[in-house]
This record gives sequence, structure tokens and C-alpha cells, in this order.
Amino acid sequence: MLRMFCEHEIRYSESLDGIWDLRLPDGRQYKTAVPGVWETIPDLASYQGKADYEREVVTGYDSDILLRFGGVSHTAKVFFDGVPVGSHYNAYTGFSVLIKGVKAGVHALKVEVDDSFGPESALHIPNDYNTYGGINRSVSLEYVDGAYISSMSFYSTENEDGTFNAHVKAEITALKDIEEAGFTAFIAGRSVSTDITGLKKDGTKSVSVTVKDLDVTRWDVLDGNLYDLAGVLDMDGQAVDDLIDRVGFRTVEIDGQKILINHREIKIKGFNRHEDHGQLGLSMDAGTMMCDLQLMLDMGANSVRTCHYPNDPKFLDLCDELGILVWEEDHARALPREILEGDVFKKQISDCNIEMITQHVNHPSIYIWGVLNECESETEFGYSVYKTNLGQLRDLDPTRPVSFASCRHFNDVCLDLVDVVSFNIYPAWYLKEPVSDFLTRLLKWIDEDGNKDKPVLITEIGAGAIAGYHDAFRRAKWSEERQADIIREQLTAVLDNKRISGVYVWQFADVRVSEEWFANRPRTMNNKGVVDEMRRPKLAYAVVKEIYGRN
Repeated sequence: MLRMFCEHEIRYSESLDGIWDLRLPDGRQYKTAVPGVWETIPDLASYQGKADYEREVVTGYDSDILLRFGGVSHTAKVFFDGVPVGSHYNAYTGFSVLIKGVKAGVHALKVEVDDSFGPESALHIPNDYNTYGGINRSVSLEYVDGAYISSMSFYSTENEDGTFNAHVKAEITALKDIEEAGFTAFIAGRSVSTDITGLKKDGTKSVSVTVKDLDVTRWDVLDGNLYDLAGVLDMDGQAVDDLIDRVGFRTVEIDGQKILINHREIKIKGFNRHEDHGQLGLSMDAGTMMCDLQLMLDMGANSVRTCHYPNDPKFLDLCDELGILVWEEDHARALPREILEGDVFKKQISDCNIEMITQHVNHPSIYIWGVLNECESETEFGYSVYKTNLGQLRDLDPTRPVSFASCRHFNDVCLDLVDVVSFNIYPAWYLKEPVSDFLTRLLKWIDEDGNKDKPVLITEIGAGAIAGYHDAFRRAKWSEERQADIIREQLTAVLDNKRISGVYVWQFADVRVSEEWFANRPRTMNNKGVVDEMRRPKLAYAVVKEIYGRN
């Protein structure tokens, strides 16, 4: 199951999660769990390269089928009965493979997985987090016949009387020529239908409907009111396919220096969170995800930033349920110009943007889209890259603000492109300057640079500590005491400043980094978490809880 709820009542779907065979090029073989990553196998804890995932698939009747993959890290080549049927790049977005004319019986499914670095990978490079290998999210097999709903997007608009309109767009893919069909959207006890004509074999057609004047309860911060949205496709009076999602009705606005949710100013109190766990790596089950969110809520957080890639839809489902605001961003962290200039990057980041938004646009928890964390935003060349990518996000979803997290203090040239100005800062950790002094200088420059009518977010701030290392005199960096004191100074200065709309602590939990980063990262970990990689709290946990609790 790719989501936290059932996506179909008409289309037959079955999970392919479970035990698969894993084979390496050198002949080694293992049994492994899907979803999962091969680094959880002791022999493969540091393995990087190629591996084949294999299993048998039993189909109950003759049909066209969809194989849906939530994520494969980072490159997948899919084979069905020995025939190549599809491929995909990027660990953090899903993909589907359509296979026509499958006969009932037993079939061989193989996924060739590759997590190696090289010129064919512009987004997965040696970095301040780890690229794991494996089928890291759920897999399903779905039966489709004649035509099916390949995607469905939703947004809402508010009326003067406080009711809402639900705007639904569906993509219908035809597997044969179809003269007439119909699409119906069901939501909040109401439905609207539209006719579809002229569906051509192997073509896709868009249909749109609006359900007006809905008297619904708003989705809100820490109050995750959700509604089922069901799209049903019918032919010859029979319902032949469906797609179900969960949505929320709320407004997101930028009003000068304020971020408004449901017309109310919100102070963001958040964490940066990597999809990484000391035992599970990239692939976490729903219970572990919920544990992370409960720890954040316990510390008084109301938001999470998905650094630095789109997150598992199940995690976003949980944020929807809990009313936790999400900054979601594409997969790009601190990429150098030689990568940004390449055609490989241009295609892979464009694909990531498209997949991130088309797959996640219906999550009410997502209030802003981000791109290109800490890339070349101080250069004229970088300006063109940011303009292209931010423009693509706006084209894909004009209903949400866009931003990027910058570390080009006092020389960023791209801030006119964003709706919210966002900076990663580490005063008192990398810089000796007092936090309040640095903030005063940075905010003055932001406003004088022509951005005084935009909100400001501090998207990263924090300090490192090796769990269990203590200094009674509270002076030694990497001690839990020094981290706690620095974070206290940082959060107090940021949240007391009325010019700032919120902050994301870097970071929630310690995470593994690429081995190439070992010299700058003790334990080959980014140790700036307020909990360690096994979610054991450091002293900073209580500090964040205290400060978030009083703001």
C-alpha cells in the first residue's frame, strides 16, 4: 500500500511488499524486505553499486497491469518476464509501469537497482546525507482495463460566505479507442459528473469539474480535518475505474511580511528532517514516521521541512492527519555550477519537480514549495537556473507560494524570484558573531535589497553535538551542553524578532552522510540533531521544547 489509506474500491490492487530475492553482480544472494534498503544487511552496510531485486508475481486473470513503485534508490530498470518494461531515476518520487496483455499465471519481476555516483546522476552525489540503495518505498500491482484514471489533482477556493469550491482535474488514459465515457468526482457528500468523448488508444485526456458551495470544516494547523475525494470513471453505464485521495480545505496567503493560513498569521516552529534512521536507513515504516512526528509535536513544533527531497507520501499523509505544515522541496542540495550547467541535471530536476507536484499536490499540509537548497544563487548564471525552476513550480501549482533556502548571505541575487525569503544561518556555531547581531545585519540587508514586503523564514539554524559527549563547563563544541546553549540563544533571538515568520531547527535527528564527507563530520554523521539517529533525546530537546512552548 503506497498510502495510509485505500486508493481504490473499484480497481483491483494488491501489494507487492514483502520478501524479495536480492542478487549482486558478484553472485552474492540474500533475502531482503521491500520496502527497505540493502544497507540493513550487515554484509552490505557500505555497499554502493548495482543489485537485482527479484520475485514472482501471480496474476489472477488476463489484463493490462500497472506496476507502481513508491521509490527506488536511485535508478531503476524494470523487467517483466525478462523483457525491459520501464525505468526511472531518483529515490524520492514514485513511478508507474504499464504492461499490456498480461496473461493469468506466474510471472518473473526483476528490478535492477543502481545507487552509484557518476555522470548519469546529477542529483544523487556525495553529499551531507547518504544515498541508500534499494526499493525504499512500497510497490503495488494494479489491474486496469480499457481506460483508467492516471492522476487526479485538487485545489479549493473560498467563497465570501465561508463555503468552499472543490476544483478537480483528472487525467484519463485510454488503452483502446473509446467513443464515450464519464467522470464523476465525489466529495463531502456531493458529486459532479462530466462526459468524456474521443478517447484514443494510448492517449490521455484531461477532464475538470467543480463541486461548488461546500459547507466543510477547514483543515488547519494542528487540526487536520480531511475529506475523501473519489474520482470514478464509467463506460457504458458501468464504473470501471476509480482513484481516491484525501484532501483538506484551507487557504494559504502571503500578506506583506506575513504568512497566513486560513487568514490567520502563523509563526512557523519547525524542524528539518531527513528520511534517515540509524537502524532502517532511508526506508521507514508508518509507525517510525509517526514516532518522529510525535516527538516533534512534543517539542511544540507545527511544521517540518523535507530536506532536501520529496518525502514518502505516507509521511505526508500523517502530516495531513496531524495538521502539521510542510515545506516540501525538490531534490537538490549545494550542487556546483558544473552540475547545474549540464543537460543531465536539467532533465532530472525538471522530472523531479513535475513528479513532486503532480504526486503530492493534494496534500493540504504542504503550504510552500522549495527548490535548489544552497545552490549558486549569488551568480548571474544561478539566477537563470532559479528562475527556470521556480517558474516551473508556479506553472505546475499556482496555488502555493515558492521559495528556496539560501546560504548566500548579503550577496544573493535571486530573492526577487521568491514569495518568501529564506536563509540558512549558523551564528554562534560556524560564526562567532552573536545571533542577534547577525540577524539584525541580515534582515537590514534583505529589506534594503528590495524585499521588505516579503516574509522571512530561517530555514536552518542549529549546532552539533555528539550524543553522550558532555562538558561540565559548557564550552566544548560537539558537547551536548554547548549545543543546548547555542540553540537557546539562536531560537530566542529568532522567535523574538517580529520581522521573522518562523524557523526550522537543523535538524531533528542525526543522519548518516556520504563517506566522502567524513573529514568534516564526526562518526560520518551530521550530528546536529536534537535527537540521535535512534531518536534518543540530547539536552537540546528540552531547550527546544521550552522555547517553542512559550512562543
